[in-house]
Amino acid sequence: MGLYAAAAAVLAGVESRQGSLKGLVYSSNFQNVKQLYALVCETQRYSAVLDAVIASAGLLRAEKKLRPHLAKVLVYELLLGKGFRGGGGRWKALLGRHQARLKAELARLKVHRGVSRNEDLLQERSRPGQAYQVPRFVRVNTLKTCPEDVIDYFKRQGFSYQGRASSLEDLRTLKGQHFLLDPLLPELLVFPAQTDLHEHPLYRAGHLILQDKASCLPAMLLSPPPGSHVIDACAAPGNKTSYIAALLKNQGKIFAFDQDAKRLAAMATLLARAGVSCCELAEKDFLTVSPSDQRYSQVQYILLDPSCSGSGMLSRQLEEHGEGTPSKERLQALAGFQQRALCHALSFPSLQRLVYSTCSLCQEENEDVVQEALQQNLGTFRLAPVLPMWPHRGLSTFPGSEHCLRASPETTLTGGFFIAVFERVPSSDPQDKAVAPGPLSEAPRRKRKRHKAAGGASMQPGT
Repeated sequence: MGLYAAAAAVLAGVESRQGSLKGLVYSSNFQNVKQLYALVCETQRYSAVLDAVIASAGLLRAEKKLRPHLAKVLVYELLLGKGFRGGGGRWKALLGRHQARLKAELARLKVHRGVSRNEDLLQERSRPGQAYQVPRFVRVNTLKTCPEDVIDYFKRQGFSYQGRASSLEDLRTLKGQHFLLDPLLPELLVFPAQTDLHEHPLYRAGHLILQDKASCLPAMLLSPPPGSHVIDACAAPGNKTSYIAALLKNQGKIFAFDQDAKRLAAMATLLARAGVSCCELAEKDFLTVSPSDQRYSQVQYILLDPSCSGSGMLSRQLEEHGEGTPSKERLQALAGFQQRALCHALSFPSLQRLVYSTCSLCQEENEDVVQEALQQNLGTFRLAPVLPMWPHRGLSTFPGSEHCLRASPETTLTGGFFIAVFERVPSSDPQDKAVAPGPLSEAPRRKRKRHKAAGGASMQPGT
């Protein structure tokens, strides 16, 4: 199935409530899921505009075999996108017969609404907002190249390298062909928000990974040394797994689990392109993996990024039509699964360090899950204090919650995220064994004295 047919099928599935946009993209048979996801998101964002132009131009009356969702994708590509990819084939010829009329109807719509730019045609809720203010983060895959070589490559392409960023403001004001090195992650390059690198040769060759900064933090904070055995408990789509492999320098072992066969197949393709050779994929529910299995006897590091509400994802409104905060019932179900997965992970006998992360903003999936896990593992695990200068901390719902990290477009110029780092308590540390957070219902409501969310806060965290 080609790109445009695949995009039309996803749009139809979203409209008929067959699943979320992202879920339908991953369950499609289209190989380049990033490209498909971007095209569907943009087409859906301009849906009302495209419907108006197609109707005014009489496209579906003239082309009776052209299905509405496919027409919408094709007209988006013709009028608002980057033109037909791969030559466009028969679709370019078909739309070419109506190009003048379609462009005229788009121009007439702009005049009627008194606007000059395409994005001004969007309804207020669909206009580029926080998702388009967040920079484009690009992780250099050190299994295949190094930041210096990638920087030189972009400079030869006409980009202007501005050095290492020193503050959020440096990232916020990026424009044009300028790019920076992230102040925290030495493998992370930062480009202006609308930079599209999906067709860039370095991305297609696996030298670059398009990954939000917040999504990079779990692997960075897990920080397994080369030679380690690591479990990635809910691994697909695989960006974090590939980062772990890079940190390991492909030395050691990653046991990666996921229940979804199609997502796992897409992940295998991603890992192969990234040059990952130390990962063993398994189509398996992590909760059924036995901690006493000798294959995992040397596992000292676990990354747990379980299914969540996705309320921090920048594309959430596009995927779920702005349905808003997850229902109480859904949050309870998700938190129950997350709690079981976290306590299961903490039961692996050789475990020394675990990172728990979600792309959710909800306390029920974040601080509450962490607090309950600490209570169930009193004296065995504690929260590790990490990145003390990170500007956005955990909600003050229990003593020690300030060791958790949060991220958001407003405070960190990233997607919404939550991270907690667990470390095993040394057997000779009785003080930690005696301290535990109180019950959820009795969690103290303390005012945060520090780390108040501030857009201009420094992004040069300590370690």
